[in-house]
Amino acid sequence: MKYFKAIPVILISVLLVTSCSSKKSNQTEKDSSTETATERSTIPVKVMILAKTKIARTIDYTATILPFEEVNVAPSSPGRIDKIYVEVGDRVNKGDNLFLMDRTQLYAQKVQLASLEKDLSRLDTLLMTGSVKQQQYDQAKTQYEVTKTNVDFMEQNTLMQAPFSGVVTGKYFENGEMYSGAPSTASGKSAVVTVMQINPLKINLAVTEQYYPLIKNGMRAKITTDVYEGEEFTGRVFRIAPTINPVTRTFITEIELSNRNDMLKPGMFARVFLDLGEVETFVAPASAVLTQEGTNIRYVFINDNGNARRIEVLPGKRFDDQLELISADIHEGSMLVVDGQSRLINGDKLDVVK
Repeated sequence: MKYFKAIPVILISVLLVTSCSSKKSNQTEKDSSTETATERSTIPVKVMILAKTKIARTIDYTATILPFEEVNVAPSSPGRIDKIYVEVGDRVNKGDNLFLMDRTQLYAQKVQLASLEKDLSRLDTLLMTGSVKQQQYDQAKTQYEVTKTNVDFMEQNTLMQAPFSGVVTGKYFENGEMYSGAPSTASGKSAVVTVMQINPLKINLAVTEQYYPLIKNGMRAKITTDVYEGEEFTGRVFRIAPTINPVTRTFITEIELSNRNDMLKPGMFARVFLDLGEVETFVAPASAVLTQEGTNIRYVFINDNGNARRIEVLPGKRFDDQLELISADIHEGSMLVVDGQSRLINGDKLDVVK
């Protein structure tokens, strides 16, 4: 009997010990949480007051030089290639012969056209004497005009000529081969030869949207290349896209590039500099700008009534250790955090120190 009475006493003791341990553990967690909250309650930082500064803004981009025009020349219908007049690397002028397709059908159409022309001439005489009806004459004239249109079309599409002055950059068939219309170029397009216009050349730039109001047609551009170190080439903006790409937030700016002595070639790497003139903007220490891990997102913190507020920015021109900040959310008088920002998260309370 004494043995069984001892069990409740032991259970009560164990429960008391467990309860005390749990309370102690909970209290420790609360104390730790309170300490963490207290530690993050105020973060000591240094700030600077932003003010606009006048700078000479020049934007620069890397790009690939492109032909001003490129045409894959092909006939309108399949057939045998009679003769190709050019080779890769040949320079051609506008209107020069490129290749000749088989003209058997064209010759047959020309014979028919000549016959129709004679018939129409006889009917014209008979119509004036009243020997034929107007309807018969009109039918013959229509047949003649349709045949003549076919002959003109075949003339143009069997003897292919250069649409502009340039250089032949591709030849995909030989004399006597059959052109089927199937893809023949590396890009999957159908052609007998490819012609590029290489003077002038052009460069397409994907320019950030905030510069849209500043880019104008006729604006001059300076171009340099790694191939010709120390050489500068001149270009001008000749076309600006009317829309902004909603994914990249950029717009295409096309630059015509004068190819001095044909030194430049399509496919070359180039750097393009556009002078946008003097502008007023915000400049701050580059160290104040942080990068979100694993992304290209740049951001800063400002003192918003004693709280840290994160603002995404676009970095502009760099001046030694200073960097232009571009954002619609920063204004003159904003207090930018320049020391202690790496420890901040959005909403932290700030202790501004001198």
